Amino acid sequence: MTKLEALEEEIKKLSPAEFGQLRDWLFDQDWLQWDQQIEQDSASGKLDSLFDEAQREHLAGKSTKF
Repeated sequence: MTKLEALEEEIKKLSPAEFGQLRDWLFDQDWLQWDQQIEQDSASGKLDSLFDEAQREHLAGKSTKF
């Protein structure tokens, strides 16, 4: 049995309240990893081309306030 399969079996045993806590924790972890990846990509310059494109579009009057 893999680690994931063992975790799945344990998750099935959780009460609804415990499952809700786990779900919330997983969502928080997912957002944390996403934020870390964006920070790494920004620091490494991977997002520079997107920023440059957005800035060109804005200067060309193609952006709007929302």
